[in-house]
Parts: sequence; C-alpha cells; structure tokens
Amino acid sequence: MTSKMNCIKLRKVLAWVVGCGLALWLGAGACEATTKPHVIVFGKWISAKWMNATGEKALDLKVRALLVDTRVKEYTTGAPHDVTDRLFVVRRAFRMNDALPNESAARWQWQRGGWLLVDRVTGRVAQLNLPEFDAFYSTASWYRDYIAYCGVSEDGKKLYAVVAQVGRRKPILKKDVGEAGGDADPDSECPAPMWERSPMRVTFVPDDDKKVVFSIRNRVVDVVSDEEDAEE
Repeated sequence: MTSKMNCIKLRKVLAWVVGCGLALWLGAGACEATTKPHVIVFGKWISAKWMNATGEKALDLKVRALLVDTRVKEYTTGAPHDVTDRLFVVRRAFRMNDALPNESAARWQWQRGGWLLVDRVTGRVAQLNLPEFDAFYSTASWYRDYIAYCGVSEDGKKLYAVVAQVGRRKPILKKDVGEAGGDADPDSECPAPMWERSPMRVTFVPDDDKKVVFSIRNRVVDVVSDEEDAEE
C-alpha cells in the first residue's frame, strides 16, 4: 500500500516538474517572440512620373518601398532623417486612382504625401500630423525632432512659417509670412528653411526680398529682428 502511494506521489511530482518546464519553455518562447528585432529596409529605387499642379506636365519622381519584416508597408521618396537611434522619418509616396466615373479601368498616378515616423524597435509606421503642410508646395527641413516648412492655408491664399516637433499635436510656430503664389511647379512657395545649431535658429525666405529668422529656446519661439541679427 505504501509503495503504491509512493508511486502516485512520484507521478504527481513528475507531472508538476514537466508542467513547470513546459510553462517556462512557452514563456521563454513568448519573450523571444516579443523581443525579436524587426527588419526594416528600403527597396530599390523606381523611376516614376507625377503631375504638376495643372496636370499638364509630367514630372520625374524617384520612389522606393519601405519594408518591415519583408512586407511592404509604404512607398517613400527622398532621403530619410534619423531623429534618434530608434526613430526616423521619411517622405511618403502613394498611387492615386485618377479614373473618371465613366472610365472602367483604373488610372494610377503617383503622388507625394506627408512624412512617416518609423520605429525600428516596434516596426510601427505612422503618418505625422503636420499642420498646414502642403504635399505639393511645402519643402521640409529637419533638425533633431523639429521640422520646419512653409505651410499653405486650406484656401491656398496664405503662406505660413511652421515649425513642428515630433510628439506634439500643435506646432510650436505658425506665423503668417505673406500670400501664397500658387505656381504650377512643386516646392515653389519657398525654399527649405535653414537651421542653425548654437543658438538654435531657423530661417525662412518666403520670397527674394524677405527673410524671417526665429530663435527656438525650450520650445519657445522668438522672432529675431534684423538689428539683433546684424549685431551678432
């Protein structure tokens, strides 16, 4: 009787040991699955065409795929910018169906989009919310986690100097700098703003005879006058 009870106890102990070992093994597998690094790469460049503002002129555009773990997440254009060793941003490109209601076949046309934020650790790709950013006219310039560009109002009449920061919903700067030209060529409203490191400044040149300089201190933006700029 004692021998039989000992056998039963031994079986229970073995079952407990096997169960614990299986749980540990499964737990380790789950941890490995969650910590598995994502492979984020760009595909080969593709030559494409996109149209100017009037739709009368085809423009050259270079695009390439953004792949996460061998799957195409988005298409991009231009060079990426490293925000941190974990995050980077890159300009989005996509195809729009230009077919009219009475046309049965799709007519795909390439377009430039906004900016994407890519997390190398999680593999997450998200589109940044950039106020007044115009995908056709706005030319962006990055420094650290700040982006500066000339934005265009919804009615296409006003031009804004905009500075936004990754992770913030509202821009830290949005200032009216004149009227928008509405030319047919892309990036024609104003050139890419110019950054300076020490002190941190950004310069907008909305037209040939106008320059506006802003100093950024702890997310507070000050206008630098021509007199101050000359003294320094």
